[in-house]
Amino acid sequence: MLVSTKGRYALRIMLELGKYGRDSYIPLPQIAQAQEVSEKYLESIIAMLVRGGLVEGLRGKGGGYRLTRNLEEYSVGEVLRLTEGSLAPVSCLEEEQCSCPRAGKCVTLPMWRRLENMIDSYLDSIDLRSLASGEIEGGPEAKKCSGRCR
Repeated sequence: MLVSTKGRYALRIMLELGKYGRDSYIPLPQIAQAQEVSEKYLESIIAMLVRGGLVEGLRGKGGGYRLTRNLEEYSVGEVLRLTEGSLAPVSCLEEEQCSCPRAGKCVTLPMWRRLENMIDSYLDSIDLRSLASGEIEGGPEAKKCSGRCR
């Protein structure tokens, strides 16, 4: 499983909106500037978050975007599943029913299923408030960024 830029930026948008609570609508240019990301690129991601019901938008003067719930009511897993689709570590688990012709005799399939369950459980156990406050074990100092993580 490799989380795309879309998934990473969706989390950053959610965390940015979380700084303002649910009382204020934050304009997209402000979010883009704070996160140092192209506003044009964020448009497609914010649209996905709105369609998924995680964020709501208001057009016009004083408009922008805000969370539909409190930050602690969202999990990392929920946001990533919305933006990424499946979080399965191998393609044969992306479907509800594994259609691989080797599934019945594949000795590695149970391992992949267990890994998928571990990924889901872990990401679902992290709420966005904990992520925003730096409470997650192995925070930013744990492993230095190679420069590719914007």
